[in-house]
Amino acid sequence: MTTKRSDFRFTERLRVRWAEVDMQNIVFNAHYLMYFDTTVSGYWRAMAMPYADTMHYLGGDLFARKATVEYEASARFDELIDVGVRTTRIGNSSMVLACAVFRGDQLLVGGELVYVFADPATQTSQPIPQQFRDVLEAFEAGKPMVEVRVGAWRELGPEAGAIRAKVFVEEQKIPAEMEWDAADAECVHAVAYNRFGKPLATGRLLEHVPGVAKIGRMAVLAPMRGGRIGRSVLDALMQAARERGFREALLHAQLSAAPFYSRVGFSTRGPVFEEAGIPHVEMVRAL
Repeated sequence: MTTKRSDFRFTERLRVRWAEVDMQNIVFNAHYLMYFDTTVSGYWRAMAMPYADTMHYLGGDLFARKATVEYEASARFDELIDVGVRTTRIGNSSMVLACAVFRGDQLLVGGELVYVFADPATQTSQPIPQQFRDVLEAFEAGKPMVEVRVGAWRELGPEAGAIRAKVFVEEQKIPAEMEWDAADAECVHAVAYNRFGKPLATGRLLEHVPGVAKIGRMAVLAPMRGGRIGRSVLDALMQAARERGFREALLHAQLSAAPFYSRVGFSTRGPVFEEAGIPHVEMVRAL
């Protein structure tokens, strides 16, 4: 059966680097396995699964058993390629991922990766947990991978607080006394959970001035960034703002995150300024 780009729900775009081409000026054959493996990491992210934490929770790990590659055509230096991954079979203790590399709609390379779920200490195979099967099947069926809960600090505070402590205090080195404030008790909070019930991202909403909602404390755990989970939290907060009658949303975006907010309709307003020693810019969007 011919492999088509439309066969894959998940693809990741890569650019061929100079170090990946050989003396024929085409990608050296072994690098296609690296492309597959890189995209598999994105596949887990698309399913809202931080890989190491998920495998620890499941009590096992995936070990490569077999890899096959079929070469149809070559990718060249500096080309953009799209790599697809999908689950094609889940057995008792093994699973098969189909992989393919495309240039546009042209198939360049196809292949399969066979993994065995096993005890990480003994590498003895064990049954793939039903929860893991359910997530794989749900993703391939097009079902949502996260649930965003919106509520008060008394409901969501422990999980929202843990994410914020990890991102802002531990990762970004913001002093803890600057992170926590009395507004948390009055804010509307949102927390995104994956299908294992693990909290992955958070944010909060409060009234800035009449008619204007302020969104803040947006935080996504590092392994999940780029997987649209932050967008899910932002969408939930904006919907909560609309339901409360706000006409505009305002936020102070870290400068590195400004492109993310721009893509969802926020516009910058005013000069760059510092908060907690980090460059920020004010951004607004009509609701």
